[in-house]
Amino acid sequence: MAKKTNILLIDGKSLTLEDVAKVAYDPTIKVALTTAARKNVIASRNFVLSKMKAKEAIYGFNTGFGPLSDVRISDDKLDELQINIVRSHAVGIGPALSIPETRAAMLLRINSHSSGFSGVSIDLIEAQLALLNNGIHPVIPEQGSVGASGDLAPLAHMSLPLIGEGEVHFNGKVIDAKIALKNAKLKPYKVQAKEGLALINGTQIMTAIGTLVYLKSKRLSEIADLAGAMT
Repeated sequence: MAKKTNILLIDGKSLTLEDVAKVAYDPTIKVALTTAARKNVIASRNFVLSKMKAKEAIYGFNTGFGPLSDVRISDDKLDELQINIVRSHAVGIGPALSIPETRAAMLLRINSHSSGFSGVSIDLIEAQLALLNNGIHPVIPEQGSVGASGDLAPLAHMSLPLIGEGEVHFNGKVIDAKIALKNAKLKPYKVQAKEGLALINGTQIMTAIGTLVYLKSKRLSEIADLAGAMT
């Protein structure tokens, strides 16, 4: 993977477990897209938008979700639909994830979108990168995932700060996301067609936790072997 000093370039394909851990534990590392990934994201979004202009029904863009997949949504309600799916799924409970777990999940979500298969806009990914790179970490309750069907609730909490809602860890404090965005000179992002669904439909929370636990376990196993050998 191409890297510059203190910068991790991602493309949706070559991210390693070690990369995830580095970003999770080191907030000084900045993340950016490769040029190729940026082109793929833009091309994907343009393709889907062209299909929408042709009045084709595309799931998640101009239809309802789940059982309502055959219900067409009027053009003037598409953005509202995407905001509401994020808000309606932000119903997690329990203690918040740690900041390293949150950072890992944020990176994995961005990496997934950067592959160019989600149909999201490049502006959304830039907004996600801005949160991560400015140390604005969403407060994500650790309970609420529905497993194989997706980390819908925790990912919704992770996405709320993008639109200026919810709470975040910022500069050592838990504050309203809107205040954190203002302090970082950022504006709330306006989600567009498909993007609300793309933000919450995934397994990046469990993948983030699993990655960090695996790497810790691997390290402990190596230390145990060394200690045993020395003894």
